[in-house]
Amino acid sequence: MLNDLLTLAKIKKGDIKAFEKVFKLYYSPLCRYAASLTGRMDAAEEIVQELFYVFWKEKENIDLLHSLKSYLYTAVRNRSLLYLEHLEVRNRYRENVLSEEAKGPVSPQEQLEYEELQKLVDRTIRSLPDRRQRIFRMHRFQGMKYAEIASALSLSVKTVEAEMSKALKTLREEVMNYEL
Repeated sequence: MLNDLLTLAKIKKGDIKAFEKVFKLYYSPLCRYAASLTGRMDAAEEIVQELFYVFWKEKENIDLLHSLKSYLYTAVRNRSLLYLEHLEVRNRYRENVLSEEAKGPVSPQEQLEYEELQKLVDRTIRSLPDRRQRIFRMHRFQGMKYAEIASALSLSVKTVEAEMSKALKTLREEVMNYEL
C-alpha cells in the first residue's frame, strides 16, 4: 500500500515514468479481466485504454482507499458493467425496432407523424451551437466514443460528455413540446 501511495504521489506530480510503469504492469492483465467480463477483447482494450486516459487526466483527483491494483480492477469492472448495460440497451432497442417493422406497414398518418418528428429532430440538431452539433453528430451518426471525439477535437472527455448532455436535453425538450 505504501509503495502504491508513493507511485500515485509521483503520478500526481506528473511523473510520466511512474505512470508508464503502472500502465505496463497492469495493461495486459486488465485487458484480460475486462475481456472475461465483456466477452470481447476489442471492447476490453477500449475500456482499459479509456481508463488509463482518464486516470492520467484526473490524476490529481484520485485517492486510494486500498491498493492501486484494487483501484484499477474495480474501475475496469465498473466500466465493463457499464459497457454491458449499454450493449443491452442497444439490443433491446434493436429488438423493439425489428418487432415494430415485423408488425407490417404503417398507416399514412403514422408515416406523416414520423416524418414531421424527423424534421423537428433535424431542425433541432441544426440549431445547436456548432461544437455541440459536431459532437452530437460524431457520437450518434458516426458511432464515435466520447474519448475518440475528445481526442479528435482536442477537448476533454468531460467537455464532450457535457456537450452531449446539453444536446440531448435540448432534443428532449423540443420533442416533449411537439404536438401531433
